[in-house]
Amino acid sequence: MKNTRFVLMIAILVLTALACQSVGLGPIEVPTLAPSQSSSQTSPVSGEAINPAARQDVLTSLYDQVSPSVVAIQVTTQNGGSLGSGFVYDTQGHIITNYHVVDGAEKVEVDFTSGYKTYGSVIGTDLDSDLAVVKVDAPAEELHPVKMGDSSALRVGQTVVAIGNPFGLNGTMTIGIVSALGRTLDSEHTAPSGSLFTAGDIIQTDAAINPGNSGGPLFNLDGEVIAVNRAIRTTNYTSTGEPVNSGIGFSISVNVVKRVVPVLIAEGKYDYPYLGISSMNDLSLPVIEELGLKSFVGAYVTSVTPGGPADRAGIRAGSKETSILGLKSGGDLITAIDGKSIRSFDELLAYLISNKSPGDSVVLTVLRGEEQIDITLKLDKRP
Repeated sequence: MKNTRFVLMIAILVLTALACQSVGLGPIEVPTLAPSQSSSQTSPVSGEAINPAARQDVLTSLYDQVSPSVVAIQVTTQNGGSLGSGFVYDTQGHIITNYHVVDGAEKVEVDFTSGYKTYGSVIGTDLDSDLAVVKVDAPAEELHPVKMGDSSALRVGQTVVAIGNPFGLNGTMTIGIVSALGRTLDSEHTAPSGSLFTAGDIIQTDAAINPGNSGGPLFNLDGEVIAVNRAIRTTNYTSTGEPVNSGIGFSISVNVVKRVVPVLIAEGKYDYPYLGISSMNDLSLPVIEELGLKSFVGAYVTSVTPGGPADRAGIRAGSKETSILGLKSGGDLITAIDGKSIRSFDELLAYLISNKSPGDSVVLTVLRGEEQIDITLKLDKRP
């Protein structure tokens, strides 16, 4: 599945960079348009809610509570090295970080806030979510597992805190809010077509995330991890070509982490559900009018992979040329999955990733012209 975007008038170049820091490599590679217990609702940290001294106490207490769980990761590769962040998952020495932090690692050094350092082994990787698990043999007093939150309980505007190692500055804390929910990014997993599969259920935040923050935790004010920092979108760069925070960061939701990491520890890999479609988000009025759609929202199917689950179930892609270059009409518009309404392909993907596995069945509600129909299909795993 990939997210096909149509640009109708003015193309604006915006880059998304993975938030790990390369060492001794010069400018880092920056891909275009993407690759850094239940949570209770807390009062926002604001002048209206609490006074400045109380705000300070909340944040300093939070840092004291959770920072021992955060680690710095230094990776040596054939081409040099990189710096990233991670955090302690359990008392068995499993550390969570990003896949792109440890990709190609020959040595992985894990540095704890106490000053203790040890080497780790990469035991599981997931290119679709950009997650990895590193195993360390460390004394019990160094292993302070984080508390895992519930990203489905998040609301836009909720205060969040990132702790990591931007530019190698260990133990750095930044604060912001949840800017948006249910975003998508390109994954690190290449599809048979040569394009990249899509990573879903991404949280957008304005907490400062910079090179070296990759793999570090994003906390709520209860000290629970609600996401893993992955990437930033920016047009600003240092003199050495490293991306600089511009207030738009992306993090992997903790509910994805909670599904993926136990399987990575047990099996070393994780399989994602696969529909076998390409879609487009954010339908503009000219596109809606050109396609003759009867709804302003939904995931419009632009292509169907031959032999895939959607193809076998009879999902239709657009096939008739329109006056907009590259846009074809006549495709299905997916408006719900398992009875849950969706406004976009992003929401469809987030539902699949958070709730479904290969082999499961789903019911897609589609608008085909003026007819609404339900189509049941069985999910495959991503090839």
